Amino acid sequence: MTRRARRCARVAVPRLAAVMATFGITFALTPEQKQLNIESFEHVWKTVGDKHWQTPPAGLDWQAIHDELRPKIEKADSMAAAREVMNDMLGRLHQTHFGVIPAEVYSDVKENGAAGGSAEGSTGLDVRLIGSQVLVTSVEAGSSAASQGVKRGWEIRKIDGQDVAPVVAKLEQSYGKSSMRDVVERRAILSRLAGGIGQTVSVEFLDGASQHVTKMLVRAKPKGELVQFGYLYPSYVWLDSSRIGAGDIGYVSFNLFLDPTRLMSLFGQAVGSCNHCAGFIIDLRGNPGGLGAMAMGIAGWFIDAPDQRLGTLYLRNTTLKFTLNPRKDVYKGPLAILVDGASASTSEILAEGLKDLGRAEVFGTRTAAAALPSVFEMLPNGDGFQYAIANYISEGGKPLEGLGVIPDIEAPLTRQALLAGRDPALDAAIEWIKSK
Repeated sequence: MTRRARRCARVAVPRLAAVMATFGITFALTPEQKQLNIESFEHVWKTVGDKHWQTPPAGLDWQAIHDELRPKIEKADSMAAAREVMNDMLGRLHQTHFGVIPAEVYSDVKENGAAGGSAEGSTGLDVRLIGSQVLVTSVEAGSSAASQGVKRGWEIRKIDGQDVAPVVAKLEQSYGKSSMRDVVERRAILSRLAGGIGQTVSVEFLDGASQHVTKMLVRAKPKGELVQFGYLYPSYVWLDSSRIGAGDIGYVSFNLFLDPTRLMSLFGQAVGSCNHCAGFIIDLRGNPGGLGAMAMGIAGWFIDAPDQRLGTLYLRNTTLKFTLNPRKDVYKGPLAILVDGASASTSEILAEGLKDLGRAEVFGTRTAAAALPSVFEMLPNGDGFQYAIANYISEGGKPLEGLGVIPDIEAPLTRQALLAGRDPALDAAIEWIKSK
């Protein structure tokens, strides 16, 4: 066997064991698999010790925890048992964004990169998991889905003949109690809908009349501009702006805090053209974040007072204050921000920061509570490993991690509202602006 073949087998065999264990199929681990679990344990322990923003991590005796749990990982006779030991170690931190992810689930989590972007073809659909239903929440104009009559509120039942229910059940098992549930499950469904540009995907829906209908959707180039930033996955970045209400309310929505030169220019144009609007709405629903510094620039369009900040990011060797960059001509009217469970990271920093400063009212549902910059990587045994490298405290003294942004007015989506063409969060924001 060649060196490359041995290396592939070294990864493939434990990954196969991990995948089978995920579906309840277990068998005795080989000595090699046990060794890979031990190596994974050591990697997790060392990474946290080296990268956590506190020394020692969370004030714990990290070496003593290693010494306590090392015999348990050596005795672990299944993938589930090995994961339990490693998650026990990470659980001692009592912090989110630290965990070992079963190999099969990790393949869903890592799809489209850490920021949730993608350079693949799109069906033009956006989705959310509401209860146990995967619902269409938007249909892009001009897309194959729009031309075939797919509507908001339709439930997705199958993708290319595969039931989505088991996928959701699997993700619920790992993320059902996590604040990251909406982010991960949305990404997992969108990754199954995505694929090569020009290729088709069969999607079975339950339509508005509760009838099963199947559509062959053609994947097309996503809207926006393809951006490659640093080591992040290439992603299409877009910004939409319009006037809503009676035409006197400005509205902006964008999918990622990336492509700063172009995006900030477009955002500035939208605000600048709305100086006399009755109100302004920033829609951050589904926006998983990106470059944190962009939150400071965007907030500067709405606050002209000097020395204001959204919050502070604490890393091991430095502290970053999110100080605003006030613009010359700021918008001073009512400002509403829309968020949901798929709003994360920089979206949360912007929303909570402006809320703390008393400058914005927030509408929707609680955010992902994922403000910390975190890293996903594959362990030697094939499982995934997520760990955070910094802590963030909002200007109001609130740690967003694990708590998220709590809207001033809760306005959750429902299938009934979607089918009726209503948007509860947007409707509530418009009513609030009118009341001002």
